[in-house]
Amino acid sequence: MANSQRIASLDGVRGMASLVVVIYHCSLVAMPHLDETLSAWLTQSPVKLAFAGTEAVLVFFVLSGFVVTLPVLREGFSWIRYYPTRVLRLYLPVWGSVVLATALIALVPRGPASMPDGSWMQNAQASSVSWGSFLDEALLLTKSYDINNVLWSLRWELIFSLALPLFVVLAVVLRRHAMLAATAACALTVVGRIIDVEALVYLPVFMLGSLMAVRLDDLLAWVRRPRPRAFWPCVTTIALTLLIASWLTRPFAEPSSIVGRAMWGLAGIGAALVIVVAMGWPRLRAGLESPVPQWLGRTSYSLYLVHVPLIGTLAYLWGSENWALVAAVGIPASLFLGALFHRVLEAPAHRLARAAGAGAAPLERMRSRV
Repeated sequence: MANSQRIASLDGVRGMASLVVVIYHCSLVAMPHLDETLSAWLTQSPVKLAFAGTEAVLVFFVLSGFVVTLPVLREGFSWIRYYPTRVLRLYLPVWGSVVLATALIALVPRGPASMPDGSWMQNAQASSVSWGSFLDEALLLTKSYDINNVLWSLRWELIFSLALPLFVVLAVVLRRHAMLAATAACALTVVGRIIDVEALVYLPVFMLGSLMAVRLDDLLAWVRRPRPRAFWPCVTTIALTLLIASWLTRPFAEPSSIVGRAMWGLAGIGAALVIVVAMGWPRLRAGLESPVPQWLGRTSYSLYLVHVPLIGTLAYLWGSENWALVAAVGIPASLFLGALFHRVLEAPAHRLARAAGAGAAPLERMRSRV
């Protein structure tokens, strides 16, 4: 069965998306200090792809829908083992990142008044930590995160992970009509943007990944068909254009308008197409399977969790007006810290999570005897 195979290019996608998120947060430090012309050129052109951070998170969501659903379809899968394994894999690194962020906040004083008014540094970076805010963020219970700003997306990962049986049942039931179901999911994420309902924005994006998983054999057969030379470059262009459509259309569509919101909703569709392209385009697949993207893929979760506390600390330490220095030091330092975090915390957390899942095996045997 094809669904027993690991698709290495998707690890590369995850890795490159994590790097895009790091660059994006560096850009948020810089943007208040750039003139409007330069800012518009950077954000309303294909250059935006280099720091399309929120859009890259949607790629993560499609990937999660895909890779978390796949094991459920294999013989021998156990829901009793799944829940402790998945929850610990998510939570343990999150807790480590909140402790790290809290320590950095305590070490480097943060005065929001020193940052540009209305900036990300002023509005999304905690200047102090209370026990209540610490627990809210560590447990992923709140909608707004300023100790570690990236944790907003982990809240949705947790919701999807807990609701996985519903996603799998729906994907399996709709398997024969997967294209129709995917079209409905795409429409829902656009509608979610228009009416500003986050659950409608994000959960259908996870569903797109689940639908890919239940039709993986067919999807792989389709992407491996011989194609004209221009086919995959064209599909890639469409995918990336949809991913940043809301930015490319800003000269004539206000972000708050219905058209602007609809364009923003297309990002989830673009994210799903990015995954298809990564499976199908041989040249891109080879690039994503090369050592650097693969290394980034292995450490992507840790890199994602640690980079904002580090970049925010450097910006407060040196001033956001020194954004170039923050980026020049912050990006490689984030890569190093992410690799260290992966080795010291994430990898042991994965082993503990697997042990917890294995420890649930007696419960499974008891259940089977009843």
